[in-house]
Amino acid sequence: MRWSGLDHKLQRSSDAHEKRVAKQKRKLSMRLRQCLLATAVTLAIAPFVARAELPATIKIGVLNDQSGPFADQSGKGSVVAANLAVEDFAREVPGQKVEIVYGDHQNKPDVGAQIVREWVDREGVVAVADAVNSGVGLAVNTVLRERHRTFIASNVGTSDLTGKFCSPTTFQWTFDTWALGNSAARALKDKGPFYFVGFDYALGQALERDTTEVLKSIGGTVAGSVKHPLGTTDFSSYLLQAQASGAKVIAFASTGPDLTNAIKQSAEFGVTKTATLTGLFTQLQDIAAVGAQTAQGLLLTEAFYWDRDDASRAWSKRFEERMGRPPSENQAGVYSSILAYLHAAKAANSIVGEDVVAQLKKAPVQDALFGPVTIRADGRAIHPMYVFRVKAPAAVKGKWDLYDLVQTIPADQAFRPLAQGGCAMVKG
Repeated sequence: MRWSGLDHKLQRSSDAHEKRVAKQKRKLSMRLRQCLLATAVTLAIAPFVARAELPATIKIGVLNDQSGPFADQSGKGSVVAANLAVEDFAREVPGQKVEIVYGDHQNKPDVGAQIVREWVDREGVVAVADAVNSGVGLAVNTVLRERHRTFIASNVGTSDLTGKFCSPTTFQWTFDTWALGNSAARALKDKGPFYFVGFDYALGQALERDTTEVLKSIGGTVAGSVKHPLGTTDFSSYLLQAQASGAKVIAFASTGPDLTNAIKQSAEFGVTKTATLTGLFTQLQDIAAVGAQTAQGLLLTEAFYWDRDDASRAWSKRFEERMGRPPSENQAGVYSSILAYLHAAKAANSIVGEDVVAQLKKAPVQDALFGPVTIRADGRAIHPMYVFRVKAPAAVKGKWDLYDLVQTIPADQAFRPLAQGGCAMVKG
């Protein structure tokens, strides 16, 4: 009986050992399957990441605000502009298909970054244009750099994009906060101290910083500043602070509905009787929303105006036939930057962002809307900028006839000097 008990114990010990061995085998088998699956996924993705040649269809994503404060400046109009660029490219380069997709980032950097990841990883998008919101633009810049795809930063405002956050896969096309601030500072420095009323987020902060930097470098002064949340409707307290400062120039570092509300309330409170207004980031749709009666005399800077010359009028007519109104600066920028990208991608025969941007930097782009455009080492597109004044109501000949040209700033003076941006790609 003792041996029988011992045999029973040995048998139980053997069974337990076999169970432990079987369990370990199952774990090893599961780990092996996981490793094989990961390897398979890597192998499936690797050819897409490494492939340089142009695909049969070049897919470009237009990412912007489709329903919020920047929808009029960009929104669906940017999609129309992108498709006009595709049509013109097709006439110039027949046989190469191009597809435009679009998405609404809702002015949230995390939403914008996620849309771009899905576009690139799952849908084969090789470039993303517009962006319009600086915070979103900086997030998208990181995603596309990691994936070696091109960021056509048509309308990202912050100058940091070609400064400390410059990337070999990014080029910044239409404007930036330094160019806008530079124009306002030079046009108004002799009027007296500036006071800034602006967004409390990336764009507003960059506009104030860059304008202040230029002002101080040319002998101008700043009386103070105040920041407001995105979507502010009541500007009374901010405007009272600006008046109390004794400033002679009130600079709005905001855009869209925030800007139009600020301009309207400035007129209501009589601010324009004691100070000159300037919109550091003001576009045609903003002034049309306010009206010349209220906005007259306000100074602003844009890179494009529909009625500036024959080429801008001809293209704007095409755009207006589809949208029912002339294009904004943003929408013109989307058209020109996407067309430039397509020609560069074709010349490089590549969808790798580094290859396409390097191709763009080789020679000036002969653009119908912005003139000769040079892409610098930091990715900044260089072209003239224009200072406009909103017309008096008696001089307005139609709803969109709103600007008088005050000053043309040459390309070599319009943007921050290359050596001052802090871009790591700039040698010396």
